[in-house]
Amino acid sequence: MSKATAATRVLTAAHITYTVQKFAYDAAAESIGLHAARELGEEPGRVVKTLMVLVDGRPVCVMAPSDREVSMKKLAAALGGRSAEMMKPAEAERLSGFRVGGISPFGQRRTGKTVIEQSLLMYEYVFVNGGQRGLVVRLAPEDARSVVEAVVADVMV
Repeated sequence: MSKATAATRVLTAAHITYTVQKFAYDAAAESIGLHAARELGEEPGRVVKTLMVLVDGRPVCVMAPSDREVSMKKLAAALGGRSAEMMKPAEAERLSGFRVGGISPFGQRRTGKTVIEQSLLMYEYVFVNGGQRGLVVRLAPEDARSVVEAVVADVMV
């Protein structure tokens, strides 16, 4: 597994301070984010899940705590949309350029809007997928927000 990915190259180019950590990826895990938190020995709210969704048919990347559920209604409203739905895995992989379970908000092939759940900003650091299954980057949530120019919103159920 390489530590250099499209995601880490974007963070490096933006002069973002981060560290790379690996964990034993388990494709059979019910929740990859919760599995990653256990493997890393971190609280689940600090481990970010990256979701690819469609808001009024437009692709959107969502950064949310791995132990909580995103409200599609709140997400759509945060972007001035009417409806939101999860993107099909094959479409998420095609648009992001990453495999499901390894999708990062950084370095996506085709960028759209990104939304970060506001509660993530309370942490000193968070873990975000680094662009490969079993690879995360540890960084300040404000740095994560700024590098992708994410909209900050309350999008949790």
